[in-house]
Amino acid sequence: MTGVYERALGEAADDLHPKVRERYSIGTEDGVTVGRGEMDVSRGTHVLPALYAMTARDMLFPEAGHDIPFSVTTVGYDLDGHEAMTTRRTFEFGGKTRRFDSVTVWDADGERLLDFLGRGGPIATELHPRVEAGALVVEAGRQWVHLGDHYVRLPSPLAADVEVRDRYDDAGECYYVLATVENALAGHILSYRGSFTQELTERDEVADLRPIRRLPTLPPR
Repeated sequence: MTGVYERALGEAADDLHPKVRERYSIGTEDGVTVGRGEMDVSRGTHVLPALYAMTARDMLFPEAGHDIPFSVTTVGYDLDGHEAMTTRRTFEFGGKTRRFDSVTVWDADGERLLDFLGRGGPIATELHPRVEAGALVVEAGRQWVHLGDHYVRLPSPLAADVEVRDRYDDAGECYYVLATVENALAGHILSYRGSFTQELTERDEVADLRPIRRLPTLPPR
């Protein structure tokens, strides 16, 4: 199996914990991974109006809490000639379900990793992955508003500072993730941390796991 993160990491992928590498090596012909666990979720109160608005596109959300039931589904596929991987995160806040979708795309010509957030991918971000003590650490780089075939670069003060850390604990036999979203002006926006176990299921029709239907162009290099 070879996935979009392995392509971005190159030889550094060999330094990932085997379970972390297995999680992120899912390719276009592989099955679907499904993880289940619990997360502690926090968010900044001053950004609540923006977080409520983002729920309409399956992006961020305004709820917070401890031990929130969580699931994460990943699948690889071809998206307009680009190798892509959907990550669908679902959080259960009592009777309310919040979904947080992203599509990660390997730009082979530009040799870079791109992430499209939410249904339709209205926000595009360059991702910079690295390996630390077997864990995968991903930070956000340049960001754009995605409008059809056009991209408008977000100035640094408006862009989000994003970091995700994903590691595997051998003793607990589970994955641990810590994701934080902050901004230089707004401060803390959202974070979640917790653990989950994962299984690989058979590949079936994955149309409902494609938040983006078409991607004819990519952001400028």
